[in-house]
Amino acid sequence: MGGGPEPPDNLRPMTSMPRGEAADMHRAVRRRRAVAAAGAVSAGLLVLSACDKPTPLSTITVGRSSVSEQATCGGEGKALKSADLAACLKDNDIKSISVDPDETVRFGVDPDVADKRWTILMNGQPLTEDSDKTYRTIPGSVFFNAQYGAQGNSTLVSIKAADGKKNSNTVTGLWSFKLKKDD
Repeated sequence: MGGGPEPPDNLRPMTSMPRGEAADMHRAVRRRRAVAAAGAVSAGLLVLSACDKPTPLSTITVGRSSVSEQATCGGEGKALKSADLAACLKDNDIKSISVDPDETVRFGVDPDVADKRWTILMNGQPLTEDSDKTYRTIPGSVFFNAQYGAQGNSTLVSIKAADGKKNSNTVTGLWSFKLKKDD
């Protein structure tokens, strides 16, 4: 016995391996790394291809404040079932914005939504006729007026996308926001 621990592999002299074996090991390590890198890239591409394409955005602007949202339900152009639509209108996890009743509320939709025609709903009921424009305005006071179905100091407002046919009852997407009265 020589009197001490053996040095780690990376400190051993290269001469302890038979001639050419070190080069073969280096090639094998390089090959494994290349295969691992190719596998990682392939897995990354697979994960990315599995991701859903984001739905178009809808935006509400009041004064200098605005809030944008992807579709609460649908938004991919396929018709929604009535049960899905009813459940979507009950969703509580929606963005909100404060509205001074004296301000104008501006609604903006992606051109893809405008091409399919859209309607503004207030508490689930149509507030406007369908439109193919990307932008609409409504006085803030409407959203807190009982005459238009408002109740209390907040109102659920939704943007309903249709299928491109004028006055269609088909719903392909819904973007919901909560408007809170700002005194």
